[in-house]
Amino acid sequence: MPPARTDLSTFASALAARLPGTWTSEYHRHPSYADQFPLAEQVWDLAQVHWAVSEFVLRHDAVVTGPDGQRLYVIDRPLHRHQFLVAPLEPEDDQVKSHHFVGVAEPNGIALPNDPTRAAAHVTRRVLPRYQRALIAVFDNALSQPEPPHRPAPPQVAQVITLTWYADGALGTPYASVPEEARMPLYVHGFQYHPHQAAFLLPAAYGEDGRALRIQAVARQLAAHGIGVNLRHAAPTTSPGLPTAPPAKTTRAHHR
Repeated sequence: MPPARTDLSTFASALAARLPGTWTSEYHRHPSYADQFPLAEQVWDLAQVHWAVSEFVLRHDAVVTGPDGQRLYVIDRPLHRHQFLVAPLEPEDDQVKSHHFVGVAEPNGIALPNDPTRAAAHVTRRVLPRYQRALIAVFDNALSQPEPPHRPAPPQVAQVITLTWYADGALGTPYASVPEEARMPLYVHGFQYHPHQAAFLLPAAYGEDGRALRIQAVARQLAAHGIGVNLRHAAPTTSPGLPTAPPAKTTRAHHR
């Protein structure tokens, strides 16, 4: 385990002093490996900073905090003795939830030279604009959709058609169970009436994909009329066999 570099705290403070606006720096040492994760898990980066925190033991880190809750995570760059890594941290706000980050591009971090003036210029030009755009997008999402977009339950329908996959591969439904207003949509989408089976059946000649497309089309059209469609397999037509009766005992006549 490489020793912690002694200049991280000094570098982070010097970086904070050179960023636009008012920034402060807070330095943390990690007595154990697990201590790096509370902050590392907030890193808003899917590139080299994410790789560094997931693959290396970090003996310390620093957080540089600026206007409007902006926070920058600063660590040594692994395998590069004279460089650092900086990345935005996700916002600390109870109103921001995980679904607010969906669709927002990671602002990501960059490598920095061991020169606070040059490093501040890189952060100002390359990191802060991306970070600010991402923050605006996340907070807009929090305002417009405070709760997760859970899927609603299906609407209640007065009538339902159940299409059944039968054991012989046929797909259809008994004629008597089909409401009159649903018969024409079934015909239009390829279902055929078989009088000797008293059922609407979808020909196997359409193939699996063709039948799936027709089922979807029927379901959409019937839904517009308030009719639901279920799809299920037929129940087994055979019942478990009864236990075999023991053979009848035969008796022998005894002759005297």
